[in-house]
Amino acid sequence: MPFVPAQTIPFGKEKVQPNASLLSKVAAKWAVRFNIFPLEWDSQILKIALSAPVDPVVVREIEFYLKTAVLAVPAPKADIGDLIRTHYGAGAQIIDEMLGKVEKESTIESPLGEDLSDISIGKFVEQIMRQACEQRATDIHIEPFEGALKIRFRIDGLLYDAKVPPDIHHFKDAILSRIKILAHLNIAQRRLPQDGRFKFKMDAREVDCRVSVLPTSFGEGIVVRILNALKPSHLQELGLSAQEEETIGRLLHKEHGIIFVTGPTGSGKTTTLYSCLSRLNKEDRKIITIEDPIEYQLPGVMQVQVHPAIGLSFAQGLRSMLRHDPDIMMVGEVRDAETAQTAIQIALTGHLVFSTLHTNDAASAVTRLLDMGIEPYLITSAVECFVAQRLVRVLCPYCRRESVIAPELLSHFPEASSGMRVFEPHGCDACRFTGYQGRRAIYEILLMTEVVRSRVLARASSEEIRQCAVAQGLRTLRQSGWDKINEGITTCAEVLRVTQEENPS
Repeated sequence: MPFVPAQTIPFGKEKVQPNASLLSKVAAKWAVRFNIFPLEWDSQILKIALSAPVDPVVVREIEFYLKTAVLAVPAPKADIGDLIRTHYGAGAQIIDEMLGKVEKESTIESPLGEDLSDISIGKFVEQIMRQACEQRATDIHIEPFEGALKIRFRIDGLLYDAKVPPDIHHFKDAILSRIKILAHLNIAQRRLPQDGRFKFKMDAREVDCRVSVLPTSFGEGIVVRILNALKPSHLQELGLSAQEEETIGRLLHKEHGIIFVTGPTGSGKTTTLYSCLSRLNKEDRKIITIEDPIEYQLPGVMQVQVHPAIGLSFAQGLRSMLRHDPDIMMVGEVRDAETAQTAIQIALTGHLVFSTLHTNDAASAVTRLLDMGIEPYLITSAVECFVAQRLVRVLCPYCRRESVIAPELLSHFPEASSGMRVFEPHGCDACRFTGYQGRRAIYEILLMTEVVRSRVLARASSEEIRQCAVAQGLRTLRQSGWDKINEGITTCAEVLRVTQEENPS
């Protein structure tokens, strides 16, 4: 076929939007091997992006394998790599090669041999792990459906589809088995849930992963949690305002009492607790935690994993930990009356205790304890404060756009005024066109003041306690969120999304 010389044509990867027909002109294995990407097809010549500078010898070799005339457009190597990952999917060339080998060796569905499974599937899983880490994902969801296997990443609290080849479902059993082997789980057991862990090397760092397997109607679903995303931060990095940081700092100097952090799953409670423990972790203090599971190793802190199957519950572990003479204790979660009662008794005997509750706001934590059967006088005597929190996505600093607050939002944010300047998301390469990059916490700190104690002793409702605290200066989650909006950190829509259960103050 005649060689078509390369031309200097403006190239912008953000403008490249190929369809399935165009992608089929270049198999994934050739796209990866030559680092090329199809741009246009006019029935005679295939226009491709090729790493600059364009070598005519390489172009002829590409034409030989693609069996068509090629017009090569010089493009940055990194941009072509991004296009391949975006449009072909992670590990596309591996799946392509495995399907080719399968077609040659057998006509049986999913005839994956041991060598192919050990090498190719291992590489594919590694590429998925690398892609998740590069995109700052905290979880990888691998979900089997009829004739399909979906892989999704949780990034900044929301799930996004990971671009993977459509033929991946042919190898779902091999992929799931590979992850189970890494996590030291029983690959023959497919009817019961299983949990495990493994470590994955990402360049110079080691990534700790927790694996949960759940049987479903179309096979086993797996969630891999990337625990290194939960590294303890300094309190200043969590998103606390100067006033909130000062309040938390005073509470950390208490010699005894309970500090409860509340919020739904995934609201950052564990990160906040670890950050508090990191500040308190000194040579002259002994800290013991009991968790389910242990999400991050804290140097110098004794950490205990609960095992309900053998009788090691939160309450049992707490009683045993007390005999080890700790100064500070952390309970991963108060789930029942026995654990709550034990934690309160320990706090009353002169220990500082940290724990979590699943409630919508700080005031609701009081009624939650009352519902568990804890007497009001014990709550007022042992609890120092309830801290409610949520995570809001942070605007991408490279593409955020200035705007004015919409009139319909003024009722949700009393501090706002008509025409006030705010920022909105736009989307760019840096944030994967989401408009957001990272997350920050917003807080609501309910201190156990004398007025609040009187309402608790009277068994007041959570709304009454809340109104009483607001009258004393409590800043609600939404008000804390408004501070982040006013600073240009996040958006009104984002704050409303995470505080939708809260009534406007």
